[in-house]
Amino acid sequence: MTAKREQYARKAEGWTDAEYADARAYLDHRAELIATLGAPLRAGDEVLDLACGDGGLGEHLLARGLRYTGIDSEPAMVDAARRRLGDRATIGVGDLNAFVPEAPVAATTVFRAIYYANDRAAFFARVARFTERKLVFDLNPRQYPVADVVAELEEAGFGRVVLRPFFVPQTQRLPGPAVALAKTAERTGPLARLALRVRFTYLVAASRPTS
Repeated sequence: MTAKREQYARKAEGWTDAEYADARAYLDHRAELIATLGAPLRAGDEVLDLACGDGGLGEHLLARGLRYTGIDSEPAMVDAARRRLGDRATIGVGDLNAFVPEAPVAATTVFRAIYYANDRAAFFARVARFTERKLVFDLNPRQYPVADVVAELEEAGFGRVVLRPFFVPQTQRLPGPAVALAKTAERTGPLARLALRVRFTYLVAASRPTS
């Protein structure tokens, strides 16, 4: 087992609460944008969450009436997700570089893990084959050239790519009014893009063409 896998296995129980200062505010906002950014999702649509960790995001997607399948390569994380979500979701072991669901899904998500793709363009192309509506993931614009990522998504068949700054902090708990202000700031255009030069990430929604 690699050192990274050992770290994830050791921290699997309680992962969400340890990783996010305010897991409810952070993951609820993430779930909101998964449902609404780009092609909208409807109640009953299935979301495939690759690198799902302990399934913390799944609780918030299920609360929106969506179906949830979580896949993670670390068995300890899968066990933690199954304990968290029980029979409300489907949870399994799988590598994001190889996993293919038995049937198409409305949306595929991958958070804090796109850098684990061995070949990002090939990953996008494979996901496009089983994703009917959109792929949603987070992107650090200081780490990856945004134009390159958008070009790869378009080449894979995602005809519309929307990028939304995500300003609700992961490691700092904010009072309710400050969370609302952070969400408003995400829509400030040039000012938001300026902030992204030094901190924060984009949430990317890459949608398939509609017939």
